Amino acid sequence: MRFPSCIGLAATDLLLVIQLLVPSTQGVAYDPVPTPNLNLNELGRVALTGNFDSISLYTYRQQTQNAFSTNGSQALVTQLPNGDFVPAATADAYIKTMCPFIMGNGEFAGVVVGGNFTSLKDIEAQGVAMYDPNTSDVTPLPGILGQVSVVYCDQDTNTVYVGGDFKVPDATNAVAWVGGTGWANLPFAGFNGPIDSIIKAPNGNIIFGGTFTGLGNTTAPQKKDQQIINISSANISGGATADTAGFDDPENIICKTTGQDGPGNTWLLEDETPGFWRADLNFGFQPTKLRIWNTHQDGRGTKTFRFTAFPINGIMNLTYVDPVTNEETGCDASGARCPLSNNVSQQYQDFAFVNRVGMSAFQIDISDWYGKGGGLNGIQLFQDDIYAYAIPELNEPACANIGFPSDSTPTGPWKTAPSLKSESQYLKAELTVQDVQDATASVVFRPDIKQAGNYSVTVYTPGCLQDDSCSSRGIANVTGVFTEGGAPIPPQQIYQTNNFDKYDQIYYGPVDVNSESFRATVTLTPFTQQGKGISLVAQRVRFANTSYTGGLNGIFEFDPNQGTTLTDFSKSSFNLAGTDLEPQAIITSLAVAGGITYIGGNFTATDREFKNIFAVTDGNSTSLPNGGLNQPVSTMYLFGDLLYVGGNFTDTVNGSVSGLNNVAAYDTASQAWVALGSGVRGRVNTIVPLELNVTENQVETCITVNGDFDQLESFESAPVVPVPGFGVWVPSRQNWLQNLNLNTRTVTGKLSTATNITDSSPLLAGTISSQGVPGAQDAVSLTSEPLRLNPLGIQMQPRQVTSPMRKRAVSGQNVTGAVAGLFHKRGELNITVIGGHFTATASNGSTINNLAFINATGAISGIGSSLDDDSVFLALNTQADILYAGGTISGSLDDIAVNGLILYDLAQGNFAFPQPPALGGDNVAVHAITTRPESTEVYVAGEFDTAGSLGCPSVCMFDRGQWSQPGTGLSGLVAALTWQGNDKLLVGGNISVNGNATALANYDVTRRQWTPLEDAATAVPGPVTALTAANDDVSQFWVAGRSTSGSAYLVKYNGSSFQTIGDSGMLGDQTIIQGLSMLSLNDNHAKNDLVPQGMTLLLTGSLSLPNFGNASAALFDGTSFAPFILSTSGSGPGSLSQLFSEKSVSFRTSGKPVTPCGRSADLTHANILPGGRLARGFVVLIGLACALGTIFLLVVAGILLERYRRRAQGYQPAPTSYPDKTANMGRIPPEDLFGRLGQRGSSAPML
Repeated sequence: MRFPSCIGLAATDLLLVIQLLVPSTQGVAYDPVPTPNLNLNELGRVALTGNFDSISLYTYRQQTQNAFSTNGSQALVTQLPNGDFVPAATADAYIKTMCPFIMGNGEFAGVVVGGNFTSLKDIEAQGVAMYDPNTSDVTPLPGILGQVSVVYCDQDTNTVYVGGDFKVPDATNAVAWVGGTGWANLPFAGFNGPIDSIIKAPNGNIIFGGTFTGLGNTTAPQKKDQQIINISSANISGGATADTAGFDDPENIICKTTGQDGPGNTWLLEDETPGFWRADLNFGFQPTKLRIWNTHQDGRGTKTFRFTAFPINGIMNLTYVDPVTNEETGCDASGARCPLSNNVSQQYQDFAFVNRVGMSAFQIDISDWYGKGGGLNGIQLFQDDIYAYAIPELNEPACANIGFPSDSTPTGPWKTAPSLKSESQYLKAELTVQDVQDATASVVFRPDIKQAGNYSVTVYTPGCLQDDSCSSRGIANVTGVFTEGGAPIPPQQIYQTNNFDKYDQIYYGPVDVNSESFRATVTLTPFTQQGKGISLVAQRVRFANTSYTGGLNGIFEFDPNQGTTLTDFSKSSFNLAGTDLEPQAIITSLAVAGGITYIGGNFTATDREFKNIFAVTDGNSTSLPNGGLNQPVSTMYLFGDLLYVGGNFTDTVNGSVSGLNNVAAYDTASQAWVALGSGVRGRVNTIVPLELNVTENQVETCITVNGDFDQLESFESAPVVPVPGFGVWVPSRQNWLQNLNLNTRTVTGKLSTATNITDSSPLLAGTISSQGVPGAQDAVSLTSEPLRLNPLGIQMQPRQVTSPMRKRAVSGQNVTGAVAGLFHKRGELNITVIGGHFTATASNGSTINNLAFINATGAISGIGSSLDDDSVFLALNTQADILYAGGTISGSLDDIAVNGLILYDLAQGNFAFPQPPALGGDNVAVHAITTRPESTEVYVAGEFDTAGSLGCPSVCMFDRGQWSQPGTGLSGLVAALTWQGNDKLLVGGNISVNGNATALANYDVTRRQWTPLEDAATAVPGPVTALTAANDDVSQFWVAGRSTSGSAYLVKYNGSSFQTIGDSGMLGDQTIIQGLSMLSLNDNHAKNDLVPQGMTLLLTGSLSLPNFGNASAALFDGTSFAPFILSTSGSGPGSLSQLFSEKSVSFRTSGKPVTPCGRSADLTHANILPGGRLARGFVVLIGLACALGTIFLLVVAGILLERYRRRAQGYQPAPTSYPDKTANMGRIPPEDLFGRLGQRGSSAPML
């Protein structure tokens, strides 16, 4: 089949065709990354806390942590072998349709992608592009202006049929892409209204569905050339202008419609000289008619001229009605020169443009004249398109004497922005958060509507790349009133983050004519719920009249084997099916099953037999059971015998089938409606298949339902499930995935479309994300054999801190989700404790706030409601069976106020009494808690000033029921601490010692003295937020935080000096390190001075890794960072707070086995674990033997030496009386006497 070629196919288009013909045999390749060889066995149980709702290990190079976008953009998405979804190509707006194009010769050209995007994979592509899944290359298909709603790839005709709301040269709303040729107009030049669906009927013909009444080449507006193009605001110039006063200004002829000659009214050329008149406008336009008033000043006048369009520099073909013969004729084909009459009785002369071509400037070249020279008295340009511009000066000129000209009213801090690469100048406003919330900026557009009818209303948004505003662009809220007495349409949110100019249809329907009592309006304001300051832009709104009568009603059947289009529509059963519907039918979706074509949309049969859905079979229109559906259908998808239908209906027409709330299935075999549970609450926009591993190692096709709904309705024993417009129906289980307790990944986001590709996984489009550990949210366990993440068995919902004071107290900390955790295993107790800022449900059904316990049987419990819900737990530790839980905690226990710290008896399952006296200060927060080795002393650190009535800033010690101040001179915020032996405490934070600022300090318990760590004040670039040991005695350690300049840092102290890591760009500026942990490896990495060969450093937080992107955890081997764990939270990246384990790590320099006592050992194969490590039992036995042997030798040597000494010096018995027994009694420090003051309770005082 051959179609007439579109006008203006450029050489670049030919090259494009050649490129698309190149076959590709390369399959989709997924690149696995080496698995980290972690050895976590010695740590016992290991877990991670954070703020995430999906999490996974980094196992493929294609993985990213970026969640689905919420800025209105969508992406082509593929699924990795591990189940994760990864974007293959990101668009800057919606992707609505796609199909794999296999050409007539059997070669795969690529996937044709359509939507209202302006770029795909950062390549400019207006509405349509070709995507190669083998190479991920994107090839734009330039030529369409508007949005593409549907593409249908037909190998039989070697054609891709494209439909939507757009323009191409000499056609609208439908066009064809022919393999090996490129764009070609269909024989009927498209339609007079938008196309929403295309499918091949059982007879092989192509069926178009949409909102139209006629074909593009058989219909025209009842009133053409409706709008005057404003050239009064243009830059006007002339060539060879006469120097005669009053006739030498080219602007004389602007807004002059009387034809009167004279100074100030006429523009003249020099005598006997050709010249030109030119207008450069501030916007683009497509003129349909030129009106010229010739001059007769002193016998002069223009005899011939031609019209040149810029920037294409093209001479336009014009037609006119010959004033002598009164017949339409074309201008001279040679140079397109047009004659202009010199008849003084003919006021003006009109010229029609043969082709509709876009331009932003034009020139009238005068080549011949009457009398002594040429000239003009007036000029006007008209267009069919009706526009209202945000800049008032670009609208119809006031001098045109129009009753209700197009105009606009901008309000707010708008400034005019240059057009740059856009179609016209536009308004731009920089809005603060308060401006957005108050909607202080607005533009009201009023079009010049001269003819009532159905209109397609489109809002134009200029691209953000040209003015470098992509990062600050936000969401516009658009509404409108289109009929007199009618209500405003529901507000629509238009994302303005498009890279290039974008077109969004906001309305299709009736618009009333302008009158003294009514003007149609479109109002643009900022969307008030963005929560941030934005850049808002406003350019123009188009009203396209589609009320042309052409004998069709939303459906058209096209025979691709016919070179021309039959105008007798009655010969098609599909065309007749459309005319049997009430006028203004809207067809949104088409599907074919078993020789039957199903048609869905918004319509009613003229005989009222059915509504919104019906079937065409054997040339007849038939109703579906129960009269169809009671409200419009938006989408359909056929899977097997089931036709899934979505929309905003609630039942069949006769109301006989329950549970059909906005989504249903029609069984084409049994011809019966089937409910999907009880449906959803809200409109369904798309239904898209998705392959999921629902059961172990068994992939099945599930049905995703996407739209503007907020819950899955309850049915049978399934409860109501809140969802953000996304549900997954599992056909094999006849239930929603959200209701099933299955070991499958959690999928979030929305899908708009999908397509199957031969020998490849399906290609999806939308905003979807899944990095799933089933049932894992904010906390997961980690194992190394095999390496995997596992749920902890608790479902948590993160909460946001609302108190401004509490926000200041936890500044710089992750205070959403799970922050801290510990495993407590002592005696018969085996409890996992999770603290942070979240809610969860206990095993008994009660609500848990911020602190949760999971016992050995998996039972979940909390601490009740005694504490404020806004409390945040930041640090956990235990002494015996008493849990010390600190953070920004407030509330009361038995009428006793608590602040910053609570004690909880894990054995009794209740709060410990008495509680410590409350901490005091302006913004009390406990950030770290540690127990002194071989002691009952618990050290509590953070930001506070007092403990009870005891002055005890930053670090305070609690022991035997009372507070004690450990030394003096320390102040500031302590964020982390660890022990360097039994008597030396290392602390980090934003602190001062005796007034000297530093990031690190030591406390000597025996000397009760604080000392700044040498060089820490200058070598550590900012406050410390994370700290971990780098060797067994902690003489070496790692610290991390944010520098005073705001960037992240990582520093190692090697025992004598500091070494900064990442100062050469190894960590991105947005990195926030919240936790550090040293972990053992099975095998050695390359030797370096920073990390022992048998170990690696784990960083947790919100990490930005150059050449990769965001990660929640990374491993550092001393030379480079490797992504380890990725997570997401809602629509953004997630984060990890810390790793906690049952036991502490043992440091070693090598991942190979180490022989105890420095002796060689017979390490048989049976005694060595995988990775070359000696079995733990043999290590213990050998170590015990070494110890006992050494002790025995020392004891024998001691006895022999003592016997020798006694013999040499004689025996002297020790004295048995002590006259002064109290002489050496230790004094009681004052702080120990007063540490309990302020503590309430009935317990006996203690010293």
